[in-house]
Amino acid sequence: MTTEIYRDAWGIPHLRAGTADGLARAQGRVTALDRAWQLEVERHRAQGTSAAFLGTAALPWDLFARRVRLDDTARRCFAALEERDPETARWVRSYVDGVNEGLEAGVPAPEFAKSGLIPGRWEPWTPLGVWLATHILFAGFPAKLWREEAIRHLGADAVGLFATDGPGTSGSNGWLVSGERTTTGRALLAGDPHRFIEDPGVYQQVHLSCPEFDVVGLTVPGVPGIAHFGHTGTVAWAITNAMADYQDLYRERLRRTGAGVEALGPDGGWRRAARHTETIEVAGEEPVEVEVIETERGPVVIGGPEGLDGGISEPAGVPPLAVSLRYPPRVTDDLGFTVLLPLLRARQVADVDRAFDDWAEPVNVVQAADTEGGLLHRVAGKVPSRAEANRTRLVPAWEPGHEWQGWHEPPRGRLTDDGVAVMANQRGPATPLGVEFAPSHRADRIAELLAGREKWSAADMPAIHMDTHLGSAAPLLDHLAALTDLTPEASALRDRLLTWDRRMDADSTDAAAYAAVRGAVVRRLVAHPAFAALAEPPAYPEVFLPWLGLLPRVAFALEHLLSARELYGIDRPETVRAAVEEAAAQPTGMWGDTHRLTPWRASGGTPTPGPGLSGDHDCVLCTSAVPGFTDLSARGPAARFVWDLARREDSLWVVPLGASGVAGSPHHRDQLPLWLKGDLVPVITDFSRLEPEPEPGPAPESSPGPEPGTPVREPVHAQHVDGFGTVHVRPLDPVADAATIHRWVSGQRAAFWGMNGLTQVQVTEIYAHMDTLDTHHAHLVLRDAEPVGLLQTYDPAADRVGDCYDVRPGDIGIHLLLAPAGPDGEQPGWSAALMGVLTSYVLLGLDRHRVVVDPDVRNEKAIARFLRQGFVAGPRVVLPEVDIPDVFIPEKHAQLAFLPREVAFP
Repeated sequence: MTTEIYRDAWGIPHLRAGTADGLARAQGRVTALDRAWQLEVERHRAQGTSAAFLGTAALPWDLFARRVRLDDTARRCFAALEERDPETARWVRSYVDGVNEGLEAGVPAPEFAKSGLIPGRWEPWTPLGVWLATHILFAGFPAKLWREEAIRHLGADAVGLFATDGPGTSGSNGWLVSGERTTTGRALLAGDPHRFIEDPGVYQQVHLSCPEFDVVGLTVPGVPGIAHFGHTGTVAWAITNAMADYQDLYRERLRRTGAGVEALGPDGGWRRAARHTETIEVAGEEPVEVEVIETERGPVVIGGPEGLDGGISEPAGVPPLAVSLRYPPRVTDDLGFTVLLPLLRARQVADVDRAFDDWAEPVNVVQAADTEGGLLHRVAGKVPSRAEANRTRLVPAWEPGHEWQGWHEPPRGRLTDDGVAVMANQRGPATPLGVEFAPSHRADRIAELLAGREKWSAADMPAIHMDTHLGSAAPLLDHLAALTDLTPEASALRDRLLTWDRRMDADSTDAAAYAAVRGAVVRRLVAHPAFAALAEPPAYPEVFLPWLGLLPRVAFALEHLLSARELYGIDRPETVRAAVEEAAAQPTGMWGDTHRLTPWRASGGTPTPGPGLSGDHDCVLCTSAVPGFTDLSARGPAARFVWDLARREDSLWVVPLGASGVAGSPHHRDQLPLWLKGDLVPVITDFSRLEPEPEPGPAPESSPGPEPGTPVREPVHAQHVDGFGTVHVRPLDPVADAATIHRWVSGQRAAFWGMNGLTQVQVTEIYAHMDTLDTHHAHLVLRDAEPVGLLQTYDPAADRVGDCYDVRPGDIGIHLLLAPAGPDGEQPGWSAALMGVLTSYVLLGLDRHRVVVDPDVRNEKAIARFLRQGFVAGPRVVLPEVDIPDVFIPEKHAQLAFLPREVAFP
């Protein structure tokens, strides 16, 4: 059987091959074609070589990656995998072969040209390095550095006071509903992993099929198979972060000798430490040399024989401190890749359970269900058994009692009596294994919502995904309720918030007001002298700063800080009083005005805030900002899914952006409108419903490519619309499309377009001229393969309309001409559906803030259509005449109208 590649309407790859190895090769190839830039960034991050093309911004990570020995650990784990499980090792090699084929095929990712990076070659251990680099900070070991500082300055009680998940962690929601509680009698699994929203996304939707298995799921680009969220047809599984602590930091005493570096051990003896130096290339800067040291505990990640570079000092005559990290894969040479094939082959919950017995890291809570009624709720991963002190803070390497003593048996959870299990990073089955957990608000809210309905279906689950109730608001609101003698403005604000429904909806002015008060409280607590010693973190490596900053620590522990019996002498009522007075004096709009999606891009630059978001850190719709610092959200649901065990085809999924990581691809951001609204994409598993995609061959070595300046005529946007098919937007070809456009603009119905009476040659010349401009663009709109409209976009500042109104940054103008309706007339709802697609393209796909239209004042039908779509009427203006060679564009009386992004996508 040859390898077959299919795509659904969302560009999601569906792959079929004759063997598991052939399928892995196809998965690697397609991932490289869809995510070449992302794959290369992740490969370089795993190697600690990303600063060579990303510059100084990537240097802190590269220094950490080198010192912690990510690449060497991946090599060792792959060598052990070849001995332990040759079949899986061969399968991983097949995936890597596919990645290399895809990279060699030549992928038009613009980031390569911008950075000067040339795709390199993947090695068999590269997927293991990508996995390790992605998850090395998941357990949050830098939090031990924070606790060390907090204990030193505030005392031991500070550990519990600040013990909550924060900006450096990654969490998830996950819930399992047994068949007793569903409309079909079979179980449902649903959830959404919370990670930094990256462009491209951290999860890739994929369908993998061969004679051995047929699986859909969310995979980590760069890693074969489907590890975290999958559905084989008869069994499905999903994970959440267990919040376990399985990495230790040791204080090391190091000294230099003539032979190298030695470390003081627990028996009082000095032991030789491995040592060498490496050079990190930095784009635009001189190379940086890094000393790599590894003791018997693990790699030294902070300091060295000369000390901690401004951190904790030691008394005179005592060797200075360094800090080493001990983490399971470095000890066991095992990253758990032996789990991946058994998961794909799983048919029952028991198969999933056995597979996860070999899971390594990150430590997760696993939920699974099968078509026979089997259910699973357990912890999976390696957590060392060691002294209690190891879990909370740095421990001295030279004192006995801090060695690892085997591994914990992973705990198991259970369903509630009504057949439900909920995990949202709160204390649960993994409680004995962790220190800092998320508050129970998200888990409690999900359980409350599930209890509110007797039976659930897959289609019902988005209502839970999108819930915005903020459970952590109570302590601040309680303080507000106790305040008296406020100014009239502050009193009115307090009264407003005390009647607020506690929903962090994007269009809520009360949510925005609450956030303003909360932010002011956070800033005032941070500025209090009681916390002054923590305001400046020690000079630890920059990569650890998200765990060490005082402001985010206060922001995410605010609920505890306001509820504690005493807070280091701080007058909290007075702090809240001052905060509400401050907020009352400042104008606020809606929550979505400032709480906006801001995806992270490896290519750097200042991120442009995207559409407004509902939700907040402690909502089920967990869109995290850092209160007191910014309302912008860079972390949230990196995917949403519903696995239906009654009928896999009724399962649903969505990602924040799209299936493709190539900017300009029609599938780069086509799922964003759905993700914003809480809609999900149907999971397709029937290959007969898909069209096969010819597998591209490698680019010829001497392929001349297109002539310079030749426009690319591939679609730049594609979006499926239920009941209407798939809408494609592609650049207009002035010559090839001339006959179609001339026919449209020549009709009486197009009189307001201003081209009646022009010849086809003149129409061609107009659009050929437009094709040379950087500010004006014409696109042909197609419904499936049928042309249905002409879309023109333009920069208003470079157009005659820009002389008639105050142009804002992020404005984009459009002109839209619809094709004549067929003999049966226009299908009801088609115009509105099409406008929805096109506004999605220009506002989200092109990342603009506001659409401007200027229909002729006599074109009442077009004006009414825009107003129905949410446009707000502006002034009537007179657009001056324009001369293009051989063509005269007369003066035009126009009705301006505007559609802000926050209105189109609230």
